[in-house]
Amino acid sequence: MAVELKTDQDFKTAISENDKVVVKFFADWCGSCRLFAPKFRRLSEDERFGDVLFLDVNAEQSPEARKLAGVTNLPFFATFKNGELLKSVPTSKEESVVEMISEL
Repeated sequence: MAVELKTDQDFKTAISENDKVVVKFFADWCGSCRLFAPKFRRLSEDERFGDVLFLDVNAEQSPEARKLAGVTNLPFFATFKNGELLKSVPTSKEESVVEMISEL
C-alpha cells in the first residue's frame, strides 16, 4: 500500500474510515523526516502491515491534525485504531515505528 499525503481537510476522514492508521508528521525543512521517508514507504509495502493505512501529514500545514496527535517534535509518529489515538512518539528509529504498527 502506498503512503498517502493528507491535510487537515481529509485527515479526520482518513482516520475514522480506516480501522488501523499510522501517521508520519513531517516538515519540509526537517532532515530526519526526509531520511525516514523511504523507510516509511518500505514499511507501507510490508506484507505484515497490509491492513494498515500509512499517512504523511505536513505538521506545519495541518495544525488540527498536529494538535489531535499531540505532535511535540519531528519526525513524529502516531497510530490510530478505529479513529482513536492509540500511541504517539517522536522518533527517527525504524524499530520504534515497527513496534507501534505491530501493536495495532
